[in-house]
Amino acid sequence: MPFIGNQPAESYSAFQKQDFSTSATTSYTLDNPVANANELALFINFVRQEPTTAYSASGTSLTLTSATSASDDMYCVFLGKAVQTVNPPAGSVGTSQLEDGAITSAKLASGVGGKILQIVSQQYTTPITVSGVTNTYVDSTITASITPSSSSNKVIVWFNVSVASTTSTGNRVALKLKRGSTDIGIGTGTTGSRIVSSANALYENNDPYEPMTIPVLWYDSPATTSAITYKVAVASNNNTSQNVFFNRSRDDADNNDNFRTATQVLLVEVAG
Repeated sequence: MPFIGNQPAESYSAFQKQDFSTSATTSYTLDNPVANANELALFINFVRQEPTTAYSASGTSLTLTSATSASDDMYCVFLGKAVQTVNPPAGSVGTSQLEDGAITSAKLASGVGGKILQIVSQQYTTPITVSGVTNTYVDSTITASITPSSSSNKVIVWFNVSVASTTSTGNRVALKLKRGSTDIGIGTGTTGSRIVSSANALYENNDPYEPMTIPVLWYDSPATTSAITYKVAVASNNNTSQNVFFNRSRDDADNNDNFRTATQVLLVEVAG
């Protein structure tokens, strides 16, 4: 027969049955409530009984006109309760059928790669000083944490940092991304005495006194569903201990030759 719209799914219905352990009584309890005796078919010794005459029913109470015996076989079929299995046809479920919040990040991530699942943002707008920086990395306090919903998901790590140095012309400040204690996004190969980094700033003339904004971006595979913290560490090509400043110039004097800047960390979980 012709119809408009999606073809209905096949439907299979089965009436629910209840078997009773009989005894010399007229009172029994139904597994499912009914409005009246007409909502169930009662059989005693394989003979169907007449509703309202041979029995009455209300709620979960079944009352017989005559008591049964322990040797009787009795069962009923609930005419008003059918167990039905229906598979909706393809394309038949729209947004109006979905409850708000019904789809979790884990479900969305399953089999749907590249979807953005969550974004964590951390801003730093006040000056930060990292002391004792040499050619060995020192962790800064610039961090952000995220808990992936699936171990197969990825995390886009973006640090947009503003950094200045205390040393003279020709100084370099190296930046390194870390996931917990693990280095990520750094150069590899035969490094020798070279300082491996995720990014670096080179200051010429009087530039080390002023902050330089440096973006550091990495596509990470943390392979975990536990909370993880990303951070940035700093080092210098100068072996002498020095300070490295974020969001301010070296002098930070109160005049228009000095700047106050901001740093932001962005973590984006992407379905794997």
